[in-house]
Amino acid sequence: MENKNVGWIMIGLSVVIVFLVFLFNNTLMDSVRSSCFIQHGDVNSCEMYDSVNYQTYLALAIVGVLIIFGLFLIFSKPNEKIIIKKIKEKKVRKEVDISSFRPEEKQVYNLVKENGAIFQADLIDKTEFSKARMTRIVDKLEGSGLVERKRRGMTNVVVLKEN
Repeated sequence: MENKNVGWIMIGLSVVIVFLVFLFNNTLMDSVRSSCFIQHGDVNSCEMYDSVNYQTYLALAIVGVLIIFGLFLIFSKPNEKIIIKKIKEKKVRKEVDISSFRPEEKQVYNLVKENGAIFQADLIDKTEFSKARMTRIVDKLEGSGLVERKRRGMTNVVVLKEN
């Protein structure tokens, strides 16, 4: 439940309590007047008359505190939602054992590793391998899970695969 709603409920209950306090006070004062008048003849000299006033003031003070707290809840800012974004931690790359690869596969893997991502056509230009040979090399690296080929229009981009 929101703070404003709780505040309005508290103020509503406080108004009801004030009504009950005055109703109870009037009933008690009628009783005190009749009994004090019979015993003392004067209502103002009776001790019960003073105690009824103290009880009324105490009850009204407590209701006042409830009203102040209710107003505080109504006018206070609602709790703001805290949004926590979880930042993905960069995974530490495991060193890949490429010792079992042929020299041309090592060369292509190292070029992709240096650049992070490279067009397959640029790999062909830098290594001077044929298109078919480059496709086979990239296929083997892709099959071993080291690189990934992404289609970009009419060309492929070769990127290191995230482990």
